[in-house]
Amino acid sequence: MTRVLKCGDLMPGCDFETRADSDEAILQAAAAHAKEVHHIEVTAELAERVKEAIRLE
Repeated sequence: MTRVLKCGDLMPGCDFETRADSDEAILQAAAAHAKEVHHIEVTAELAERVKEAIRLE
């Protein structure tokens, strides 16, 4: 199953979306996006929130 993360679920107003076959790939894409667009580093707490926001399709 494909995993999907919508940044807007964590950062209202952001339309970034990423899809991958693993949580690790989603986390990597989310970390890069967070740094480049939102200028934040992913902490352990934020990584947990990201994991909770991942949905299966």
